[in-house]
Amino acid sequence: MATQLFSLTDVWGGYDGRAVLREVSLHINSDDFIGIIGPNGGGKTTLMRLLLGEIKPMAGQIERNCPTIGYLPQAQQIDREFPITVLEVVLSGLLGQHGLWNRYGREQRNRAMECLSIAGIAHLYGRSIGELSGGQLQRALLCRAMVSDPALLILDEPNTYVDNKFEGELYELLRQLNQRMAIVMVSHDLGTITTYVKTIACVNGTLHYHPSNHITAEQLHGYGCPIQLITHGEVPHTVLQSHS
Repeated sequence: MATQLFSLTDVWGGYDGRAVLREVSLHINSDDFIGIIGPNGGGKTTLMRLLLGEIKPMAGQIERNCPTIGYLPQAQQIDREFPITVLEVVLSGLLGQHGLWNRYGREQRNRAMECLSIAGIAHLYGRSIGELSGGQLQRALLCRAMVSDPALLILDEPNTYVDNKFEGELYELLRQLNQRMAIVMVSHDLGTITTYVKTIACVNGTLHYHPSNHITAEQLHGYGCPIQLITHGEVPHTVLQSHS
Protein backbone atom coordinates (compact mmCIF):
# COMPACT_ATOMS: atom_id res chain seq x y z
CA MET A 1 0.00 0.00 0.00
CA ALA A 2 1.30 3.44 -0.93
CA THR A 3 2.26 5.84 1.84
CA GLN A 4 2.22 9.62 1.71
CA LEU A 5 5.70 11.12 1.51
CA PHE A 6 4.81 14.81 1.16
CA SER A 7 1.74 16.92 1.69
CA LEU A 8 1.77 20.56 0.60
CA THR A 9 -1.25 22.62 1.63
CA ASP A 10 -1.78 26.19 0.39
CA VAL A 11 1.99 26.73 0.18
CA TRP A 12 3.47 30.04 -0.94
CA GLY A 13 7.11 30.09 -1.95
CA GLY A 14 9.55 32.71 -3.17
CA TYR A 15 12.56 34.83 -2.37
CA ASP A 16 13.18 38.07 -0.46
CA GLY A 17 9.51 38.47 0.29
CA ARG A 18 8.45 38.06 -3.35
CA ALA A 19 6.15 35.12 -4.03
CA VAL A 20 6.91 32.92 -7.04
CA LEU A 21 4.39 30.20 -6.12
CA ARG A 22 0.98 30.81 -4.59
CA GLU A 23 -1.51 28.48 -2.90
CA VAL A 24 0.18 25.27 -4.01
CA SER A 25 -1.37 22.03 -2.77
CA LEU A 26 0.12 18.67 -3.72
CA HIS A 27 0.34 15.17 -2.25
CA ILE A 28 3.22 12.85 -3.19
CA ASN A 29 2.77 9.16 -2.47
CA SER A 30 5.36 6.41 -2.45
CA ASP A 31 4.26 4.97 -5.83
CA ASP A 32 3.87 8.29 -7.67
CA PHE A 33 5.64 9.23 -10.89
CA ILE A 34 4.77 12.90 -11.41
CA GLY A 35 5.85 14.96 -14.41
CA ILE A 36 6.27 18.67 -13.66
CA ILE A 37 5.74 20.98 -16.65
CA GLY A 38 5.39 24.70 -17.10
CA PRO A 39 7.06 27.79 -18.58
CA ASN A 40 10.44 29.15 -17.56
CA GLY A 41 10.01 31.37 -14.54
CA GLY A 42 6.75 29.69 -13.60
CA GLY A 43 8.09 28.27 -10.33
CA LYS A 44 9.22 24.73 -11.11
CA THR A 45 12.64 25.26 -9.53
CA THR A 46 11.05 26.94 -6.50
CA LEU A 47 8.81 23.89 -6.04
CA MET A 48 11.85 21.60 -6.19
CA ARG A 49 13.67 23.72 -3.60
CA LEU A 50 10.66 23.60 -1.29
CA LEU A 51 10.57 19.80 -1.52
CA LEU A 52 14.33 19.57 -0.94
CA GLY A 53 14.06 21.84 2.09
CA GLU A 54 16.42 24.41 0.58
CA ILE A 55 13.89 27.18 1.19
CA LYS A 56 11.05 27.48 3.68
CA PRO A 57 7.48 28.26 2.65
CA MET A 58 6.37 31.86 3.02
CA ALA A 59 2.93 30.59 4.00
CA GLY A 60 1.05 27.31 4.11
CA GLN A 61 2.18 23.94 5.41
CA ILE A 62 4.54 21.20 4.22
CA GLU A 63 4.32 17.81 5.93
CA ARG A 64 7.19 15.47 5.17
CA ASN A 65 7.27 11.75 5.82
CA CYS A 66 10.15 11.02 3.46
CA PRO A 67 13.32 9.59 5.04
CA THR A 68 15.60 10.04 2.02
CA ILE A 69 15.55 12.09 -1.18
CA GLY A 70 17.73 11.65 -4.25
CA TYR A 71 18.22 14.72 -6.44
CA LEU A 72 19.47 15.02 -10.02
CA PRO A 73 20.23 18.66 -10.90
CA GLN A 74 20.85 19.90 -14.39
CA ALA A 75 24.40 19.12 -15.48
CA GLN A 76 25.30 22.76 -16.08
CA GLN A 77 24.92 23.45 -12.35
CA ILE A 78 28.00 21.29 -11.60
CA ASP A 79 31.53 22.70 -11.29
CA ARG A 80 33.41 20.53 -13.77
CA GLU A 81 36.75 21.88 -12.55
CA PHE A 82 36.30 20.34 -9.10
CA PRO A 83 38.92 17.56 -8.66
CA ILE A 84 36.67 14.53 -8.11
CA THR A 85 36.33 11.20 -9.89
CA VAL A 86 33.15 9.66 -11.26
CA LEU A 87 33.10 7.04 -8.48
CA GLU A 88 33.54 9.73 -5.85
CA VAL A 89 30.67 11.70 -7.37
CA VAL A 90 28.38 8.68 -7.03
CA LEU A 91 29.55 7.90 -3.49
CA SER A 92 28.83 11.49 -2.48
CA GLY A 93 25.17 10.54 -2.75
CA LEU A 94 25.69 8.57 0.48
CA LEU A 95 27.08 11.49 2.51
CA GLY A 96 23.83 11.92 4.41
CA GLN A 97 24.04 8.32 5.58
CA HIS A 98 27.76 8.02 6.30
CA GLY A 99 28.93 11.52 7.14
CA LEU A 100 31.62 13.56 5.46
CA TRP A 101 34.67 11.91 7.00
CA ASN A 102 33.61 8.26 7.09
CA ARG A 103 35.29 5.91 4.64
CA TYR A 104 33.10 3.97 2.29
CA GLY A 105 33.24 0.20 2.60
CA ARG A 106 33.10 -2.48 -0.05
CA GLU A 107 29.30 -2.65 0.09
CA GLN A 108 28.94 1.07 -0.68
CA ARG A 109 31.52 0.94 -3.47
CA ASN A 110 29.88 -2.11 -5.00
CA ARG A 111 26.53 -0.33 -4.90
CA ALA A 112 28.07 2.70 -6.62
CA MET A 113 29.66 0.53 -9.29
CA GLU A 114 26.34 -1.26 -9.81
CA CYS A 115 24.66 2.08 -10.49
CA LEU A 116 27.43 3.07 -12.91
CA SER A 117 27.02 -0.26 -14.69
CA ILE A 118 23.27 0.30 -15.04
CA ALA A 119 24.00 3.72 -16.55
CA GLY A 120 26.59 2.24 -18.91
CA ILE A 121 29.59 4.19 -17.62
CA ALA A 122 31.25 1.77 -15.18
CA HIS A 123 34.41 1.94 -17.28
CA LEU A 124 34.70 5.65 -16.45
CA TYR A 125 34.70 5.23 -12.67
CA GLY A 126 38.23 6.59 -12.25
CA ARG A 127 37.89 9.54 -14.63
CA SER A 128 37.74 13.14 -13.44
CA ILE A 129 34.35 14.75 -14.04
CA GLY A 130 36.11 17.38 -16.14
CA GLU A 131 36.94 14.68 -18.69
CA LEU A 132 33.32 13.64 -19.21
CA SER A 133 30.94 14.64 -21.96
CA GLY A 134 27.69 16.31 -20.95
CA GLY A 135 25.78 13.06 -21.36
CA GLN A 136 28.31 11.07 -19.36
CA LEU A 137 28.19 13.63 -16.56
CA GLN A 138 24.40 13.49 -16.46
CA ARG A 139 24.56 9.71 -16.14
CA ALA A 140 27.03 10.01 -13.26
CA LEU A 141 24.75 12.49 -11.51
CA LEU A 142 21.81 10.14 -11.94
CA CYS A 143 23.87 7.41 -10.28
CA ARG A 144 24.61 9.75 -7.38
CA ALA A 145 20.90 10.47 -7.02
CA MET A 146 19.86 6.81 -6.92
CA VAL A 147 22.80 5.22 -5.07
CA SER A 148 21.14 5.61 -1.65
CA ASP A 149 17.91 3.96 -2.91
CA PRO A 150 15.88 7.01 -1.79
CA ALA A 151 12.16 7.08 -1.05
CA LEU A 152 11.78 10.00 -3.47
CA LEU A 153 13.83 10.77 -6.57
CA ILE A 154 13.66 14.37 -7.85
CA LEU A 155 14.92 14.96 -11.39
CA ASP A 156 15.46 18.37 -13.00
CA GLU A 157 15.46 17.99 -16.80
CA PRO A 158 17.16 14.55 -16.67
CA ASN A 159 17.49 14.29 -20.46
CA THR A 160 19.67 17.41 -20.69
CA TYR A 161 22.85 16.55 -22.65
CA VAL A 162 21.81 12.89 -22.84
CA ASP A 163 22.19 11.23 -26.23
CA ASN A 164 19.13 9.76 -27.93
CA LYS A 165 20.17 6.17 -27.24
CA PHE A 166 20.53 6.67 -23.51
CA GLU A 167 17.42 8.83 -23.29
CA GLY A 168 15.20 5.83 -23.97
CA GLU A 169 17.25 3.71 -21.57
CA LEU A 170 17.00 6.48 -18.97
CA TYR A 171 13.22 6.58 -19.03
CA GLU A 172 12.97 2.80 -18.92
CA LEU A 173 15.33 2.82 -15.93
CA LEU A 174 13.12 5.41 -14.22
CA ARG A 175 10.08 3.23 -14.85
CA GLN A 176 11.85 0.36 -13.09
CA LEU A 177 13.00 2.58 -10.22
CA ASN A 178 9.42 3.73 -9.75
CA GLN A 179 8.57 0.24 -8.58
CA ARG A 180 10.43 0.99 -5.34
CA MET A 181 10.52 4.79 -5.08
CA ALA A 182 8.44 7.85 -5.94
CA ILE A 183 9.70 10.06 -8.77
CA VAL A 184 9.09 13.74 -9.43
CA MET A 185 10.53 14.84 -12.77
CA VAL A 186 10.74 18.34 -14.24
CA SER A 187 10.78 18.35 -18.03
CA HIS A 188 9.90 20.47 -21.06
CA ASP A 189 9.57 17.32 -23.18
CA LEU A 190 5.89 16.69 -22.52
CA GLY A 191 5.50 14.42 -25.53
CA THR A 192 8.08 11.97 -24.17
CA ILE A 193 7.34 12.10 -20.46
CA THR A 194 3.65 11.40 -20.93
CA THR A 195 4.71 7.96 -22.12
CA TYR A 196 6.29 7.25 -18.74
CA VAL A 197 4.83 9.43 -15.96
CA LYS A 198 1.59 8.56 -14.21
CA THR A 199 0.33 12.08 -13.47
CA ILE A 200 1.18 15.65 -14.48
CA ALA A 201 1.45 18.90 -12.54
CA CYS A 202 1.51 22.19 -14.44
CA VAL A 203 3.37 24.91 -12.54
CA ASN A 204 2.90 28.53 -13.54
CA GLY A 205 2.63 30.76 -10.48
CA THR A 206 0.45 28.12 -8.90
CA LEU A 207 0.07 24.36 -9.42
CA HIS A 208 -2.63 22.50 -11.30
CA TYR A 209 -2.55 18.73 -10.74
CA HIS A 210 -3.73 16.47 -13.55
CA PRO A 211 -4.44 12.94 -12.25
CA SER A 212 -3.33 11.08 -15.37
CA ASN A 213 -0.72 11.23 -18.12
CA HIS A 214 -3.33 11.90 -20.82
CA ILE A 215 -3.75 15.63 -21.24
CA THR A 216 -5.40 17.72 -23.94
CA ALA A 217 -4.59 21.12 -25.39
CA GLU A 218 -7.73 22.53 -23.79
CA GLN A 219 -6.72 21.23 -20.37
CA LEU A 220 -3.24 22.72 -20.71
CA HIS A 221 -4.72 26.07 -21.63
CA GLY A 222 -6.95 25.84 -18.59
CA TYR A 223 -3.95 25.09 -16.41
CA GLY A 224 -2.10 28.16 -17.67
CA CYS A 225 0.24 26.25 -20.00
CA PRO A 226 -0.87 27.30 -23.51
CA ILE A 227 0.23 25.18 -26.45
CA GLN A 228 1.86 26.57 -29.55
CA LEU A 229 2.07 23.33 -31.53
CA ILE A 230 0.96 19.72 -31.21
CA THR A 231 1.97 16.94 -33.59
CA HIS A 232 0.82 13.36 -33.41
CA GLY A 233 2.69 10.16 -34.13
CA GLU A 234 3.97 7.22 -32.16
CA VAL A 235 5.05 9.77 -29.53
CA PRO A 236 3.14 13.07 -29.46
CA HIS A 237 5.16 16.28 -29.08
CA THR A 238 3.97 19.43 -27.37
CA VAL A 239 5.66 22.82 -27.48
CA LEU A 240 4.66 25.33 -24.81
CA GLN A 241 4.47 29.03 -25.57
CA SER A 242 6.73 31.39 -23.68
CA HIS A 243 5.16 33.38 -20.87
CA SER A 244 5.76 36.94 -19.86
